[in-house]
Amino acid sequence: MPVTIAENDTHLQACFRIMQHLRPEVDQRGFAQTLQRLNHHGYRLALLETAEGAVAVAGFRISESLAWKRYLYVDDLVTLPEARSRGYGAQLLEWLEQYAAESGSEQIHLDCGIQREEAHRFYQRSGLQPTAFHFHKPLNPR
Repeated sequence: MPVTIAENDTHLQACFRIMQHLRPEVDQRGFAQTLQRLNHHGYRLALLETAEGAVAVAGFRISESLAWKRYLYVDDLVTLPEARSRGYGAQLLEWLEQYAAESGSEQIHLDCGIQREEAHRFYQRSGLQPTAFHFHKPLNPR
């Protein structure tokens, strides 16, 4: 099944429909506006489609840091609830690994909410291992 970088309106609408299952707080207008800003920072959407239509999406970016060198960061990875446990998430993650390697990345990184235990098992089965705690503190922007 093909994975494509979502660039046209039809793909972006499919991505939004799927992404709502992971990010329900984002409305369609906010999604489009945020994508415009994120694209300037290298954020891309990879869309997995089957004969039945789009079933999984991943938001990702290539970046560099002193700690990780060149890496692919997965911001978002979600499969439609009715399409889960069919290997689509694994196929999309494999595509991301190949894309990362072809772009010269040495690693893949992602964060996953501590409450998402099923996702933790999926990522570990896929070869990703927990290596750090992620801390955050909300701020009042000026």
